Amino acid sequence: MVSPGSSFTFVDLFAGIGGIRKAFQNLGGRCVFSSEIDPFARKTYCANFDEEPFGDITKINKCDIPDHDILAAGFPCQAFSIAGKRGGFNDTRGTLFFEVADILKVKKAKAFFLENVKGLANHKQGKTLETILNVLRNDLGYVVPDPKIINARDYGVPQNRERIFIVGFRGDLGIKAEDFSYPAAVNFKKSLKDILEDKPVSFKYYLSSKYLECLQKHKNRNAAKGNGFGYEILDPDSVANALVVGGMGKERNLVRDERLENSVAYEKINKDGIRKMTPREWARVQGFPDSFKIPVSDSQAYKQFGNSVAVPAVQAVAEVLIKLLNDRGLTTRRI
Repeated sequence: MVSPGSSFTFVDLFAGIGGIRKAFQNLGGRCVFSSEIDPFARKTYCANFDEEPFGDITKINKCDIPDHDILAAGFPCQAFSIAGKRGGFNDTRGTLFFEVADILKVKKAKAFFLENVKGLANHKQGKTLETILNVLRNDLGYVVPDPKIINARDYGVPQNRERIFIVGFRGDLGIKAEDFSYPAAVNFKKSLKDILEDKPVSFKYYLSSKYLECLQKHKNRNAAKGNGFGYEILDPDSVANALVVGGMGKERNLVRDERLENSVAYEKINKDGIRKMTPREWARVQGFPDSFKIPVSDSQAYKQFGNSVAVPAVQAVAEVLIKLLNDRGLTTRRI
C-alpha cells in the first residue's frame, strides 16, 4: 500500500458517486478535478468528498483542467460511426469517449485508468473496443496492455460483477505493455453474511405477499418458455448477483430475514421474511465503507450504487499501475 499523504494527482471523470476516487485516494492520490453530470450523484459525491464535481464534461475547455498524473474514468459505452473508416480519433467525435481522448491529448497524463461494462469487449462485434484501443495506442501514443475483464468477487467483494479494465502509459515514459500485469485474485472471499445488516431493518424493505406472488408467477412463466430470468432469494453463504439499475435489479438480490423491527409489520409483508437488500447493504457489496454517506432517497441510492464500481477491484488494479509509475520514479512516494 501507499504511505500516507499524496503520492500522485488524478482526475475523476464520469465520477458517479466517487467509487474510483475512493480507490485512488486509498492509495494516496489527490484528486484535482472531478466531473459528473447527474445532480443526485453530485449531491452524494459532495457529501462524501466536500467537493461538487463539474457538470457536463463536454462544456469545459480541456485546457482549464488542472495538470494531473493519472486520468481515471468510468465512461459510458457508446457506438461509433466507423463504417468504411479507420476508426480513429476524429471518428469518435460526438461520443463521451472522445471527451476522455481529448483530455488525454491536451493534458498528456502519465497514465490512465478506464472502467466499463463487460459488454464493451463485444460491443458492435468488437469494433467499439477496437476503435478505442486504436485511438489510445496509435493516435495518442499510449502504451496499452490488452484490457482484462475482472470479476469483483475475486477481490474481496461479495458480488459477481464483471467489468472491463483498460490501463495505459504515456509512450515517452519507457514503460512497455509487458511491464504491467493485472493483479491476481485475492486469497480471501467474502459472502453476503459478511455485509448484511446486524439489526432488523425497516419493514419497507420487505416484499408484500401479493408482490412476492407476482414474482413467483413471473419466474414460472419464464421457466415455461425455457428462460431462466426471474427473482432470486440468495443464500447468505453465497455472493450477490451483479447490482444493476432498474428492471429486476433489486429482485435478483433478495434475502430471507425473519427479524422485524416490530410485530405489526407481520401484517404488511410476506410470511417468509423475504426482503430487498438495503441501500447500505448495496454500498457494502460494492466495497464502500459504512462511513460513506447516503444523502439521497432509497431509489436514488439504488441507482447510484448500481451504477458505481466495486471499489476493491478498482483499487487492486490501480495499485499495480501506481507501483509501476513509482518504480520508474514518476511519482513522489513509493508503494
